[in-house]
Amino acid sequence: MNVADIAGRLPLPQDVRRRLPVPTQQIAVVRLEGVITPAGAGSRRRGGITLEGLESTLKKAFDLPGLKAVALSISSPGGAPTQSALVADRIRGLAAEHEVPVIAFCEDVAASGGYWLACAADEIIAHPTSLVGSIGVVSGGFGLHEAIGRYGIERRLHTAGDNKARLDPFQPEQPEDVAWLRGELEQLHGLFTDWVRERRGDRLTGDESTLFSGEVWTGGRAKDLGLIDGLGTLRGVLGARWPEAKIVSISPNRNPVGAVLGMLSGASAAESATVPAMLRALEDRAAWARFGL
Repeated sequence: MNVADIAGRLPLPQDVRRRLPVPTQQIAVVRLEGVITPAGAGSRRRGGITLEGLESTLKKAFDLPGLKAVALSISSPGGAPTQSALVADRIRGLAAEHEVPVIAFCEDVAASGGYWLACAADEIIAHPTSLVGSIGVVSGGFGLHEAIGRYGIERRLHTAGDNKARLDPFQPEQPEDVAWLRGELEQLHGLFTDWVRERRGDRLTGDESTLFSGEVWTGGRAKDLGLIDGLGTLRGVLGARWPEAKIVSISPNRNPVGAVLGMLSGASAAESATVPAMLRALEDRAAWARFGL
């Protein structure tokens, strides 16, 4: 261990630390935590994952001097498929540009879009108690047409185009709209399974009807199915492979969060008073609840 490595472990002031040489080996840890949200929604939700919110963090991680590897610490029940794909593609692009390995560590849950993110890594490690998988697509919402009628509210909606108001939550659900939605979900499911096949290849050992059923497994079972490569913890694995390297945690900047409404996730008090904000919070809570969290 050289002087820079020793100094990096000491509790030195920032101005002193900046004047020291950087360690010869560093590993960047990027934490991907929370629901993966549509672009623009992350700023309204605590812990929302979007490419916009992660761009500077990912660039900083891959630009570390002496970089030996980038570790992704993932705890996400999934969310928006487009943002899942965009973040994963960005990680692969940076990994190719900087020619460093990426290792994903599944923590509490890496399910659905969370597993999509994990597949951006060259190797996936999970804890035996982690929940992994859920390779499927889900769409949820609320039907409010009876509720607004109960309060004497009249819904006024004018469109040009027969399908412009499809699946409007303030109107009764129509069978043809549900059929259209199922077709869209099947297409997204196909893209998800193609991504998993591309990234995992012949490491997958389970039957596809099982792997792609939307089921979720603990770490040990996920390893048996080839969804992950091994069992362990971030500190344990990185410490064994690069004992001389300094582990640098790089987290996205979070906006300050005001008061919360009961158990609902991070909308501010003002936002929580609105029906859309409450519904967003309920959707986020439901995403975690599907895995008992």
